[in-house]
Amino acid sequence: MAHDTLAPAPTTRARGVGRVLIFVYVILALAATGRSVYEFIAKFDEAPFAYSLSAVAAVVYIVATIALIAPGPVWYRVAWIAITFELVGVLTVGTLSLFLPELFAEASVWSWYGMGYLFVPLVLPVLGMLWLRRSR
Repeated sequence: MAHDTLAPAPTTRARGVGRVLIFVYVILALAATGRSVYEFIAKFDEAPFAYSLSAVAAVVYIVATIALIAPGPVWYRVAWIAITFELVGVLTVGTLSLFLPELFAEASVWSWYGMGYLFVPLVLPVLGMLWLRRSR
């Protein structure tokens, strides 16, 4: 029917700088997922708290990636929630790893504000929030 062609196309955040942002989220999601799967299988008993945090980070990166790609207002809100959670997680775990290092027998993705990932976990949510605000 002709009325289907008159509906506005869903807006996408995967354009321009958004594509680069999404690409970095994909890479981080893959890296964090690979890391946490290995840690859970090979050495979970050594540092269950840190390795569980790495798994949480992986899930957050996967959700954020999907939410940034998917069009529509619901996914826009999901992206905000995921990226806000990510920033709070990086700041909390980063601070705890500095001031209470005994909690971390091993590093997690977010330890020392993502130092093991060249601080990308610290910068990425800020860039994500700026992009979401701009692409509203």
